[in-house]
Amino acid sequence: MARADLSTLVEPRCQRLADTMGFELVEVALDREPAGKYLRIYLDKPEGITLNDCETYHRAIQPQLEAYDYDFLEVSSPGVDRPLKKDRDFQRALGSEVEVHLFKALDGRKLITGILAGLENGEIILELPEGEQRIPRKLASLVKPIVDMTGVEDVDLSDPADPAEDQGGTRDEENREDD
Repeated sequence: MARADLSTLVEPRCQRLADTMGFELVEVALDREPAGKYLRIYLDKPEGITLNDCETYHRAIQPQLEAYDYDFLEVSSPGVDRPLKKDRDFQRALGSEVEVHLFKALDGRKLITGILAGLENGEIILELPEGEQRIPRKLASLVKPIVDMTGVEDVDLSDPADPAEDQGGTRDEENREDD
């Protein structure tokens, strides 16, 4: 599949379906890897995309893409540290801590971390301890939020609907007892 096919044929189909299902189409990418060509579709929604959302979308879009040349189709979330690429990504991240990776050093630094204060006239505006810094967007190779994972180890991930977890066992242990 040519890159032109991706942007002119595949992306519009993916966008229409995402709109119909209430999802945000974040990105469509065709990546060549040793195992083959991966067509990757990244989706999101305000409350976060679920595995069931991805599966439903995958089942709906796959028949529409059969004519295109790819080996594997993946539908997933872009992740919590999703790069900021589009204007709406920057808007959503206002006030958040971000890191800006640069193609070449600016003031002796290739990585600048600060609070995203805005995006104006092609410049990323960061609040730094020493004051505001404006970075031309075209100099940034990657802009992504910094995710604070403090306290994540204290989150209870057990499923309250799973009786095996209530008893401290697993489903496999319960099944072996019944044998």
